[in-house]
Amino acid sequence: MTDLLLALAHHFLVFGLAALLAAEAALLRPGLDVRQLQVLGRLDTAYGSFAGLILIVGFGRVFFGVRGPEFFLTNPWFWAKIAAFVLVGILSAPPTIRFIAWRRQAARDAGFSLTPGEIAWVRRFFVAEIVVFAFIPLFAAAMVRVPFL
Repeated sequence: MTDLLLALAHHFLVFGLAALLAAEAALLRPGLDVRQLQVLGRLDTAYGSFAGLILIVGFGRVFFGVRGPEFFLTNPWFWAKIAAFVLVGILSAPPTIRFIAWRRQAARDAGFSLTPGEIAWVRRFFVAEIVVFAFIPLFAAAMVRVPFL
């Protein structure tokens, strides 16, 4: 039963993270106003929370799930999945830092607005995150089905 609950929580969190990533990318468009920037900040905070919970629940699956740590910790596909997840996290840092700076600027300056170039710079990170994120379920599927070549 523990394995099932951990698996359900893990999948819910991963799909939630994907939804949050998509919502942030959709909101991050030229013409972003201060209200939308606040929403973007809340979405980004939720994104970070989901990512942290994924790590906790995921490693719970490793150590308390049916397959056990010996299966995961010696599986190169597992480590590829972890590396992709870490890379997504690294790619998410510059946008988060930028969102915090933008929100601070907006709080100080009532006429705050973003240039299309600023938006485009951050969107590049989102595109990279989405591309790398797409590999995570591929590695997860390979992890339980394909011996590492």
